[in-house]
Amino acid sequence: MKNKKYPFTQNREISWLKFNQRVLEEAADPRVELLERLKFLAIFTSNLDEFFMVRAGSILDMSLVDNKQIDSKSGMSPSEQLEAICKEAERLYKMRDNISRNLGKTLREVQIEPLTFKSLNKKQNKFITTYFEKELAPLLAPQIIDVHHPFPFLINKEQYIFFRILEDGKTRYGIVPIPSYLPRIIYLNEEKTQFILAENVILALLDKLFSKSKIPFKTIIRVTRNADINLNAADIEDDEDYRSYMKTILKKRLRLSPIRLEIFKNIDPEALEYLCKQLHLHKSQVFISKHSSLDPSYLFQLIDDVPNDIRRALTYKPLVPATDRRLNPDASIIDQILDHDVLLAYPYQDIGLFIQLLKEAASDERVLSISITIYRLAKNSQIVKYLCRAAENGKNVTVLMELRARFDEQNNIQAAERLEESGVNVFYGFEDYKVHSKLMLITLKSDDKIQTITQIGTGNYNEKTSHQYTDLSLITSNSQIGSDATEFFKNMNVSNLAGEYQNLIVSPFKLKEAVIRMLDEQIALAEEGKAARAWFKMNSVTDLDLIVKIAQASQAGVEIRMIVRGICCLLPGLPGYTDHVEIHSIVGRFLEHGRIYIFGEGENEKVYISSADFMTRNTERRVEVGVQILDPELKKELVDYFDLEFRDNLKGRKLLPSGFYTKVDQDNEEMIDSQERFIELAKENRFIPAPTPIPAPAAAPEPEKKNWFQRLFLRNKEQKQQ
Repeated sequence: MKNKKYPFTQNREISWLKFNQRVLEEAADPRVELLERLKFLAIFTSNLDEFFMVRAGSILDMSLVDNKQIDSKSGMSPSEQLEAICKEAERLYKMRDNISRNLGKTLREVQIEPLTFKSLNKKQNKFITTYFEKELAPLLAPQIIDVHHPFPFLINKEQYIFFRILEDGKTRYGIVPIPSYLPRIIYLNEEKTQFILAENVILALLDKLFSKSKIPFKTIIRVTRNADINLNAADIEDDEDYRSYMKTILKKRLRLSPIRLEIFKNIDPEALEYLCKQLHLHKSQVFISKHSSLDPSYLFQLIDDVPNDIRRALTYKPLVPATDRRLNPDASIIDQILDHDVLLAYPYQDIGLFIQLLKEAASDERVLSISITIYRLAKNSQIVKYLCRAAENGKNVTVLMELRARFDEQNNIQAAERLEESGVNVFYGFEDYKVHSKLMLITLKSDDKIQTITQIGTGNYNEKTSHQYTDLSLITSNSQIGSDATEFFKNMNVSNLAGEYQNLIVSPFKLKEAVIRMLDEQIALAEEGKAARAWFKMNSVTDLDLIVKIAQASQAGVEIRMIVRGICCLLPGLPGYTDHVEIHSIVGRFLEHGRIYIFGEGENEKVYISSADFMTRNTERRVEVGVQILDPELKKELVDYFDLEFRDNLKGRKLLPSGFYTKVDQDNEEMIDSQERFIELAKENRFIPAPTPIPAPAAAPEPEKKNWFQRLFLRNKEQKQQ
């Protein structure tokens, strides 16, 4: 490894692995509800799978093409990066094993029993053996590997039983695929609190498939394949539909080269050598899990299946997203937005308010057109439903659909087909740039006046993830922002990525430039001895130009505060480089996903929300959109939002100059879990209808005045009755 050019930077892959360690630590935190800790264990593993498929896969490719290419942030070559990744991952595997073992003990304390074959009693053993013979064995297709049966192709992330067999005096290896359609959890009681995994049953009873042979060694294996597909527009035939090309290219993902091998429990040196040779892997790319399942995704199903009373007691209390004090859900959303801006914070506030806006727009006679950029969608998306309805109602609907949203490509293809069938104008962005912006424009005409409603967000149009990710969504009728949005969609239609805007900052050409310019403004203030600050919240920081500029601002005296959930290649607090930089990270119940940029304070303060992280891919290779918040009240809300998160000392961690994290200082401070605090604040700031006036009680009628004849008649009547 050569000396780093920038002492205040670190390798992005190692930084990401340290972030994922924070996820794993949530699985070990006794303050987190027990079943939620299981979820964090599964999420950690899913994150690690994707990391190896995408990031480690691309570095492996790089090492094969040009191993002399040096990473500017760490001074490492591709092969050195892979070595560092594998070393760090091995440490995380050991950590996961310890946490899995401890979670198993805690589960038993609350009467949820994960069983092994050896721990079954006689009755359970008999049941499982019968279940194996009748339900599992008929679906298995074991293969002995020999001259006529070569080593098979192992599907990405699928589990296999791998074994050595002694048969007719010969030693060979064999493989049994574990079909993905098998139910993985086998319950042993009606309450569904005692269970064993199907792969462990197959492993234990494998000998029954080879009754005349000996099996001296057996284990479970799982291969992860490189999924980093490079899409080359030059490969598309002139007459080929882009969606069809994407469908074809996606099939390649399943067959790319192995990048990692996982093994359950143990393996002997000879078998390991054999597998590495067949899969073309180095031993450093092999990881052994002694206590944790290779695929803990079954835990989500387990949580759904446990008795309701146990699940309620051991999971987070359900979150019911609140309304917003500025929006009456029982009145026209369109009319309210035309009157004032709204800023929604998901999941604390309800994305249903935005969907209600789109639903209204689909049928409102004033609406002429709807334009939107889409990166990810929920399955059975209501967004798609109302866009289709709008087109069917005669609105001019345009969707810029990004088909290359990794691992959501197929869902986006299907959504695009449905939209086109309803008459929506769908186009697919650009050859060299992904469209990652979250922007919608509604154009209306009322009383011969053209008006716009613009929505700009930090997160995707996905109803499901809006309940899991923290994101921000501005909805405004500001004419300047509407004019910018109109210009943006015109530019997208003619492939002009270098458009000029007043209140929007747009990558790939203007966003980074704008951030650097505003940092320079703060540097100038600091050099004049005036208060200067730049606060940023985002998912990742890797863009070297911005990192260098932030370090420069720090040394000029600008107060730099950052909340960075994941990768952070900038190292804070290094004397002479980043003295005035402080960086926190929050991992909690919800995935932190919003992006906020704050420059300055007081009258000259500028506040933005954006779809862009400070990553080179976002600032130079994607279409991203940020918007300046103009409403003074909303600006203050965002600054307060950032400040509360930065003071989080329960789920927040502080990044050290070493690249490791430590707890945020808790001395003489109240305990703050920012996400729980936001839940309470959202309840307090929900829309409350004005009380209906209670009509005053009617005055008692005055006694009817009777004339002299009536009085005489009544008196005579009373005398007769007496």
